[in-house]
Amino acid sequence: MSPLEIAAVATSFLAIWLTARRNMLCWPLNLLACALYYKLFLDVRLYADMVLQAVFGIGILYGWIVWHRGRHGTGAVVVMPLRRLPAMAGLAAGLLGGLAIGWFSSRHTDAALPWTDATLSSFSLVAQYWTARRHSESWLLWIAVDVVYVGMFAFKGLFLTAGLYTVMIGLAVMGYRRWRHVRN
Repeated sequence: MSPLEIAAVATSFLAIWLTARRNMLCWPLNLLACALYYKLFLDVRLYADMVLQAVFGIGILYGWIVWHRGRHGTGAVVVMPLRRLPAMAGLAAGLLGGLAIGWFSSRHTDAALPWTDATLSSFSLVAQYWTARRHSESWLLWIAVDVVYVGMFAFKGLFLTAGLYTVMIGLAVMGYRRWRHVRN
């Protein structure tokens, strides 16, 4: 457990908690958490997750804009339903992305867990996109991804991060319940 991991965990926890509450401050904190985890994942050779943090940075800027535009007159962020076809397309993209990134990582890098890391990274991008689009179903995908992340981080000795992801499962359950309740 390093000071970097502690800072990344604390920032991520607060950012996810604010996301579940549909608070706009989640976006700058998520951006900071991405930067911290980028460095941490570089240090432990989880390259797909490292690159994922950079892509998340772009996605966070996108989400920040979408959420800013998608608010009621009261300032509350509007939750949108996820239709069946876009849901299936997102899951297919996650699978194909995991296969492509896993293939590349397993052949061209010294990644510690290329297939697991790639698959989780790919589906995390789908979940991030769904979160940016304000779909309550994003939380269900986050739950599934985070369960596997807990095991991967524990295996890599990132126990504080594994603990964070365990807590994030609970936050995702909370987020799903809250977002489901306010969905139009």
